[in-house]
Order: sequence, then C-alpha cells, then structure tokens
Amino acid sequence: MTVVIAGGGTGGHTSPGLAVAAALRERGIAHAWIGSRDGLEARRAVEEGIPYHPIPTGKLRRYWAWRNLTDLAVNVPAGVVRAWALLRRLHPRVVLATGGFVALPVVLGAALARVPVVVHEQTAVPGLANRIAARRARRIAVTFAESGRHFRSGRVVVTGNPLRPELRAGSRADAVARFGLDPALPLVYVTGGAQGARPINRAVGEIVGDLVAQAQVIHQCGDHPATGDRAWLAARRDALPPALARRYTVLPWVGAELPGIYAAATLVVGRAGAGTVNECCQLGLSALYVPLPGASGDEQTANARLVGRAGGCSILPQASLTPQLLLERIHSLLADPPRLKEMGERARALAIPDAADRLVTVLLEVAA
Repeated sequence: MTVVIAGGGTGGHTSPGLAVAAALRERGIAHAWIGSRDGLEARRAVEEGIPYHPIPTGKLRRYWAWRNLTDLAVNVPAGVVRAWALLRRLHPRVVLATGGFVALPVVLGAALARVPVVVHEQTAVPGLANRIAARRARRIAVTFAESGRHFRSGRVVVTGNPLRPELRAGSRADAVARFGLDPALPLVYVTGGAQGARPINRAVGEIVGDLVAQAQVIHQCGDHPATGDRAWLAARRDALPPALARRYTVLPWVGAELPGIYAAATLVVGRAGAGTVNECCQLGLSALYVPLPGASGDEQTANARLVGRAGGCSILPQASLTPQLLLERIHSLLADPPRLKEMGERARALAIPDAADRLVTVLLEVAA
C-alpha cells in the first residue's frame, strides 16, 4: 500500500509529516508527499528522500487582499485538479493531511478520487484549512485532547504530535564542539521559527551584552530582507568585547545543528508555534514563549497557555515585551535551576512520545 502525505508551508505543518514518513519507512510502507512548489516541505521532503510532487497552491486569508481572488479562482482549483490526477496515478490507500493551505487542495482532490483522508491537527485551536478539511476526513488526529471539541467527536482520536526521530538523538558535546560553547555556562536558544520574529530579534539585540555576561546565546533569527535583522544582530555582536562576542551565535536558520542545540539548551526563548511547543514538550525543555499575536484563532497564545497551565513554560505576551523585561525574565529563570528542571518535566508530561506510531496505526486502520 501507499500513503500520501500532504501539508506544509510552515515547520509546524511539515515536521509531523516528516516524523510519520520516518515511521512508515521503518515499517516498509511506501509513501509520497504532495505539497507546494517552493515551501519548506518541498526542500525538507527531498532532503529526506521522500518522493515529492508539487502542485499549485493558494493561501486562505481571513482579510481582504487581491491575491485572495487569484488564489481562490485560479491556484486552488488548479491545485485540486493536479492533486486529483496525482492521486489517480499514485493509488494511495489513504492521505494524511497535516494542515495549512498546502494540504487543502489535496484533501479536495482526494474526495474526488475517493481516497480516505486522515487530518492531523497540531495546535490547541484548529486553523481554517483544517476546519474545512476535517469535514471530509475519516479520522481527525489531535495533539491535545481539548482540541477535539472543535470537531465531531465520533471521528476524533488523540495521537499527540510526532517528533522527528533525529531530534531525540542530539548530543550536547556536538553543540559544544560545533559552536565553541563553554560547558560551564547556561545556553539560551532563541528562535522565532523558520522566518524569524522581528520583535524578539530586536529585543534580544538590545540586551545581548547583558545576556552574554551571564550566559551564552544561539539565536536563530531568520533572514528576512525587509527587516535587516540578521545584519543588525551581527553588528551588535561585533560591537561586543571579543570574549563576550564568542558567546553569541547568530544563525539565519538551523538544520542539522538543531538536535545538538536542544541537547545543550538550558532555556528556549521563542514563539509558541506548534512545532516549537511540541519539540520543547517532547524533549522536556523549559521555555519562555512570546506568542505571535493575531495568528489564526490566536492559536499560539492557546498553545502557550495550555502548556503554562501545566506549569511547563513561562509566557511573555508580545504586547508586554520590552528588552528590559525580557532580560529580567531570562535572568530570573536562569537563576532558578530547580524551577527550570521542574518546568521541563511538566512540559514533557504533556507529550505523547509514540505519536508517530499512533498516527501510523490510525492510517492503517482507515486504509483497511
């Protein structure tokens, strides 16, 4: 049998598909990926050796934009037709839709091709694409039990959010050697997701000297040309005394380095997207989340609050974010190692370690 994975656009929608693909590979089950032409999933699936098939895609925006017209009138219908043709050729027994605007044309194409669909929802509050896709799904797999209330309960199953296996195999020694870290100093990993987060970038840049006086920082800042954050942060680093500058690493994005960074990190500071929150919970990492405001359904705030209610993170709303307050919160957390340890343990208690295997089991049940 063959399983088709559909979804992407962000790391939160791409990582679960990669984790499920690894679990399918271990069981010898054929699989392929249908996604956008130039999204994150296009690069990552190919890197993992997954057969990849691009289709036209369009974004479902909840605000007025001229691109809504071309996307809804041209790109989405073209994507549905292309997905239908691919599904007729690939003959999958089931489609796994991991969410985002990339997955929706495949779900609609699957309906036309009469291929059953399993939808996976990573966040505490479902996005618009998954709300639509769920209407045509045989099963709706959710990360958190409370997310099930947004769907018809008879089709909901709690699987958790899969973690890519390589992230569990990180080595602290690898990060120490790769980045020249001091094993005696705490490591703060700052991330705004694949695109970076300008409010976090600018706040960290303003306080970087005070931060590296007591810790070391690896900062994944994105490389958005409109903001110039990467160059600005590099200039802030270069203005530090050489001994302190060595404690601050600026990266536009991370790839193979991430497992080692997580293994060495004392504290993660970043957005509260589904991918980051799942990785921190699965790995038992303490985190200070600055949720992205205004996201669909304010899902990042919902993600952070769900973990926060369990005592698994600290939350700093972006509306309250100032460089000085961020510095105070980071210093307060680093000064209390027992609290950090407990925070990580409480976060880990929310995760389902065998989420990928659970999702594969659901796929096989639906395929049968």
